[in-house]
Amino acid sequence: MAVGTQGTVKACTPDQLAQAGITVVLGNTYHLELRPGSDTVAALGGLHAFMGWSGPILTDSGGFQVFSLGEMNRVSEEGCEFKSHLDGSSQMLTPERSMLIQHRLGSDIVMQLDDVPALPAPKAREEETMRRSLRWAARCKAALPAQSAQGRRQRLFGIVQGGLSTDLRRESALELSALDLPGYAIGGLSVGETKRQMQEILGLVTPLLPADKPRYLMGVGYPEDLIEAVGLGVDMFDCVLPTRSARHAMVFTSRGRLRLKNSRHGRDNRPIDPECDCYACVKFSRGYLRHLLVAGEFLGMTLLTLHNLAFYARLMRLMRAAIMERRFTSFAGEWLARVSGDAE
Repeated sequence: MAVGTQGTVKACTPDQLAQAGITVVLGNTYHLELRPGSDTVAALGGLHAFMGWSGPILTDSGGFQVFSLGEMNRVSEEGCEFKSHLDGSSQMLTPERSMLIQHRLGSDIVMQLDDVPALPAPKAREEETMRRSLRWAARCKAALPAQSAQGRRQRLFGIVQGGLSTDLRRESALELSALDLPGYAIGGLSVGETKRQMQEILGLVTPLLPADKPRYLMGVGYPEDLIEAVGLGVDMFDCVLPTRSARHAMVFTSRGRLRLKNSRHGRDNRPIDPECDCYACVKFSRGYLRHLLVAGEFLGMTLLTLHNLAFYARLMRLMRAAIMERRFTSFAGEWLARVSGDAE
């Protein structure tokens, strides 16, 4: 899923996203409520009409943004009080208000408000945030109307918390499953733990979640992270990495990563990735793309963004096919070796 924080995936039009193979886009509850305001988005037809995207949209709850502004917030059982990063105004985000905002935005997938601990954290802090997140999940379920302000069906996903504690993660997964929600996310990872620790938590949590419901790993990550996580039972991902990396001249390929500002690409007539059929790879050489980046031309960032999104979408399609054909283990072994390092 492509991250569209402000109602747009940076450097791409909706049509370009679709051409790259993206089918789901994320919007950010925290940012869209502060600017332009969920009431404004609702008045303009909801987030789909507002941003010109006809496919599914997932909106996060605002919890992670509140976590990332840790110096500016105060969490209580009621919710989280914080100061706007735009004007310093005092804001209060509760489970009920998060649902109201997402109801107005009109997204298809709605995330519960959760309390996110920074890792590593003391066991007491992990327990506090996990149990509060469970209580908030129940409040979100009770508060969310069946349909958005635009009449769209909305599906609430719960978020498994518990830090690095296996017993807390187990309790969180089982208690959330009992709420019988349409889908489940695994949160509180990629916030300071090692990759091995993340894999251990995923190996514990995913078998505890309903097999017939989507499992969504939030905020991850590198291509090798996706391959490892899919092998552990994860279905859905989001991360700013593909788009942010593109704006910093790094692309992901079937042979590893490339940094296109490097001078060695100056006269290289090859495409970014000979295995990719995206617009950037079909039409342009590495040499031309490097020229755009060095010259500061916006087209360079757009083309690299299109490629990175197309690469991630294709990787997910290839993994899905490998699972259906019962050859995922061999696929993962081959592709982990391919994508983990730097390309030629």
